[in-house]
Amino acid sequence: MIALVKGAADRVAPNVRIEEVSKDFGPARVLDGVSFELAYGEVHGLLGHNGSGKSTLIKVLTGVHAPNGGRVWIGGTQLPLPLPPGDFNRYGIAVVHQALGLVPSLTVTENLLVRRLVRDANVAINWQAAHREVAGLFAEYGLTFNPRSMVSELSPVERALLAIIRAFHEISQSAPDRGGLLILDEPTPFLPQDDVERLFTLVRRLTERGTSVIFVSHDIDEVIELTDRATVLRNGRVTATLESKSASKADFITAIVGRELHTGRAARPPLASEVAVTIKGLSGPGIPATDVTLQKGEVLGITGLIGSGYDHLPYLVYGARPASDGTLTLGGTEAPLAGMTPARAMQMGVVLVPGDRQGAAIAESLSVAENMALPALGRRIPNFCASGSAVLAIARDLVRRFDVKPPVPDMAIKGLSGGNQQKVVLAKWLQSDPALILLDEPTQGVDVGARQQVYEFIQQAAEAGACVICASSDHEQLETICDRVLVFSHGQIVASLSGEQITKHAITERCLTSVEGTLDQPKDA
Repeated sequence: MIALVKGAADRVAPNVRIEEVSKDFGPARVLDGVSFELAYGEVHGLLGHNGSGKSTLIKVLTGVHAPNGGRVWIGGTQLPLPLPPGDFNRYGIAVVHQALGLVPSLTVTENLLVRRLVRDANVAINWQAAHREVAGLFAEYGLTFNPRSMVSELSPVERALLAIIRAFHEISQSAPDRGGLLILDEPTPFLPQDDVERLFTLVRRLTERGTSVIFVSHDIDEVIELTDRATVLRNGRVTATLESKSASKADFITAIVGRELHTGRAARPPLASEVAVTIKGLSGPGIPATDVTLQKGEVLGITGLIGSGYDHLPYLVYGARPASDGTLTLGGTEAPLAGMTPARAMQMGVVLVPGDRQGAAIAESLSVAENMALPALGRRIPNFCASGSAVLAIARDLVRRFDVKPPVPDMAIKGLSGGNQQKVVLAKWLQSDPALILLDEPTQGVDVGARQQVYEFIQQAAEAGACVICASSDHEQLETICDRVLVFSHGQIVASLSGEQITKHAITERCLTSVEGTLDQPKDA
């Protein structure tokens, strides 16, 4: 299903041709002769583990980096590499990053037309005409945004759709007859499945005019669903270009990692009969009175449809959100959950790895070592005398144990890939040998190779006796790591799966049928 520009079926040449693009950083070759093509209207996946060269290639295409060699054509026009920074729009290229690049304090119209308004430097802007223009553009693609709304009022998926429409509008202005290139760089990690499908529907409509799309993602299932073909990078080189509809998930994984990975349910040792964690009568926003118990070393998955309340539980237990009632019993100590604080939870041996890595899990202005040291202050490192050498000594060991790459503890954490940032977060919290580990979407935005390592870290902690509660919408992940899975609906547990019952399809089916609210297990799970 590769569409051509309407009225341009005679164009047999590709719309986008990337040929022998290379990039060095000092002695390291990050891109090594990368070549692939996109047809008019093609959605082309770009995959690879963190550090494979995906981001560097995008930065070459958008003028952030000057390549050491190579050529790029769009719509038959060769780009003058290196592109001047910010000049890529002139050649029909637009990019939507994960952060989206919207200004929440401005209106929808201001965000969508900001480049043109700044470029034209209008003294008097006809806002009525601008709002009509934006409303017409939305109507063309079946969207119902109010042009006067503040972006801060939009839902996450509405913001993503707005960013894509803005990028496409820029392409249509600069390349009305050349197709152009839209780059989507990880636009979906924080979106629920229904919203992802809305985004995909919009992308498919945009390609009808011949615009080519490079879709960068760690989610192989999404790549198979959306794209026509996909190119895989490993160590800066193209390892494969696959037909998405005919290639299997195993084919993609092998191309990304360079070897086969076991993606099914991991072998788990028998659990001890000892009850190690009891959560009784937990209630708070999104969750009425709920009871949960865990055996020593158990990995418990919790899931449900969006809005079912399962994702509130880790934060209520940790005190990151206020619980109204309930108790937590851990290690012989019982504590009320109403009034629980993160400091008190940490004293009891509870840690939380939040789903929002950038906003809540790391301090971007600090180094890898400083991030790792934060929970150790007052424990392994004295509060009153936190020497740099002590911080680095701890960090070097953790960087080695958790395979953080590059293994440079004094580098800024914001310079790491998403997968390696997540390893730092896990290392930061697991170094204390916690008794209860609370996880929220622990592999969100993490490539398939690093994801397997995250699973291993979780399993090692459980085998050492820790209890784990993993809130996740990734049912394949739950199948892989969990001893038991609880399905939530309207804040209550409506299903409990264990042993051979835990399969991706069974979990999905229970979630979809959970709206009926029929309990097939006692509430005390």
